[in-house]
Amino acid sequence: MAAILNSLLAALPRKAYQQMLSGLSPATLIFGDVLYQAGDAIQDVYFPSECLVSLLTPVDDHLALEVGMVGREGMVGVPLALGIGVSSVRALVQGGGPAQKMSAARFRKELRTNPALQNELNLYVHSLMAQISQTAACNRFHVVEARLARWLLMTRDRVRSGEFRMTHEFLSHMLGVRRVGVTEAATALQRRHLIEYSRGSIKILDHAGLEAASCSCYGIVRDMHDGVVYDPVVAGARPLPVDRTQPAEV
Repeated sequence: MAAILNSLLAALPRKAYQQMLSGLSPATLIFGDVLYQAGDAIQDVYFPSECLVSLLTPVDDHLALEVGMVGREGMVGVPLALGIGVSSVRALVQGGGPAQKMSAARFRKELRTNPALQNELNLYVHSLMAQISQTAACNRFHVVEARLARWLLMTRDRVRSGEFRMTHEFLSHMLGVRRVGVTEAATALQRRHLIEYSRGSIKILDHAGLEAASCSCYGIVRDMHDGVVYDPVVAGARPLPVDRTQPAEV
């Protein structure tokens, strides 16, 4: 079986993954596309492979703030896993690339008949909620330079690349600060030779240095998604070592 690049799907037992395989279809997500707006009915769910989707909450009808991001560790369309068919956020593709797509109708069927999928989704929803909470605290208490470093590292981890397109205007919406604040933070990181920024393209030059410049929120959010699997023998989940690059045998 070919490697499964989405970690949520890769964590499924082989039989559970094969059960849902016929309902998955390849999709290419395009930078700047909106998968759904806040209030839209969710028609499809997406399992990113090497792309990134921002979850944005609208503010004052014309602004939006990023409250979370989804990459290869998870799924876009989480409300469906909770029995809710409407999105509460705007899902915006900020890093284009391949993904797997499943219709809402098929996904609901899988939830009813595939307990392993439900278990993995329970873990993922928990970690996504924790990411959203940590992001809110980070935006309130940490300086823009450290927040920008965190955001770039989280993006790198999900698109599997240290180079991506991003304008200062777009970053200002993601971080909830004025554009001049992003410019000053990016300039400071570039002056320290941690990143290179030119014409809407950002390249990480010093990965270790950028991690040192980031606030502690990066490590907290990163570790939330690693090393936890559902154990049906106990009530809930407990930390266990797990390789999420291949589906487990059953």
